[in-house]
Amino acid sequence: MHFNEYPTQSLMYITNRPDVVFTHGSGSWLFDNEGKRYLDFVQGWAVNCLGHCHPAMIEALEKQARVLINPSPAFYNEPMAQLAARLTEHSVFDKVFFANSGAEANEGAIKLARKWGKKFRNGAYEIITFDHGFHGRTLATMSASGKAGWDTLYAPQVPGFPKAELNDIASVERLIGEKTVAVMLEPIQGEAGVIPATHEFMRELRELTKRHGLLLIVDEVQTGCGRAGTLFAYELAGIEPDIMTLGKGIGGGVPLAALLSKAEVAVFEAGDQGGTYNGNPLMTAVGQAVISELTAPGFLEGVRARGNYLREQLLALSAERGFHGERGEGLLRALVLSQDIGAQIVEKARLMQPDGLLLNAPRPNLLRFMPALTVTTEEIDQMMAMLREVLDSF
Repeated sequence: MHFNEYPTQSLMYITNRPDVVFTHGSGSWLFDNEGKRYLDFVQGWAVNCLGHCHPAMIEALEKQARVLINPSPAFYNEPMAQLAARLTEHSVFDKVFFANSGAEANEGAIKLARKWGKKFRNGAYEIITFDHGFHGRTLATMSASGKAGWDTLYAPQVPGFPKAELNDIASVERLIGEKTVAVMLEPIQGEAGVIPATHEFMRELRELTKRHGLLLIVDEVQTGCGRAGTLFAYELAGIEPDIMTLGKGIGGGVPLAALLSKAEVAVFEAGDQGGTYNGNPLMTAVGQAVISELTAPGFLEGVRARGNYLREQLLALSAERGFHGERGEGLLRALVLSQDIGAQIVEKARLMQPDGLLLNAPRPNLLRFMPALTVTTEEIDQMMAMLREVLDSF
């Protein structure tokens, strides 16, 4: 079908979308309505950790759909219980609440921390978050985020989120008061341009929060589930947070998220938290398939190896073109450009012929790379060759 034959005019406007409709995908490749294929280094914004239409996910969906889709979250179901057990087995956490999106998981983390503060810290409710952080698009998670302009977009904001500066422990300590209950951060600020919290800062933050009796919340919606080269990014600093949120990669492309906590922090009472589709067996069955792949022998070692390979290629390109280096962990990386041409590069890469390239520019002066964790070195080489071709056009 031609683009104009699709009823796209019925969709509410939320962003500028190109005149293309994607029809199918496989691994690192997407295909559009004209039959053109695209090497996908966005993967739904780090969502499709196993690439498009991974066989294990398809098998899990087909098998579970024939048995049970949604019995109501008021009852236990087998995939929900099994996935929760998998997550606690492979992390430092004891309890799991399933949700449908990263924003919903973060909203749950905020509620859990405030409930804990009500019970154990004299009603403390403030959660220190960070400038340029991104935690979601609900009113509370937008208020927790440090994205420029969001403080007035849907004003008034939800109160209780003073902002510190990433990698500056003194800026955190200055904000701690009697109303403080927790500190919440992304181990790598993804939307800000792939800015990692240093391992030293993460350890300082853990020591500081313990000293003041505060909770440490890690938002691993983008960094969790193998993206940083370990199953969870907090492992890189060798710390144990109190609460963690997951989204994106845990479902590998289906709507699934999770809120995890230590047992002593799991203080929700009946009626405090819920959700119509939370923990439904269709999505949690897929989550099981994803976690099984990620924890298979050698998988994460492969992610680290390919992450290092991508890093080396980006550094070589940076030196070659006079750019300002690269940063990131695992297969979440950014190339820092020397000009504000990120958006133009993204557009030209998509329009390439015969094959297109899908990239992301969260900031005008950089490109973000979020390929499938199953990406091959050959596909990385192909991406680099295509990117060089685009850069040559400038």
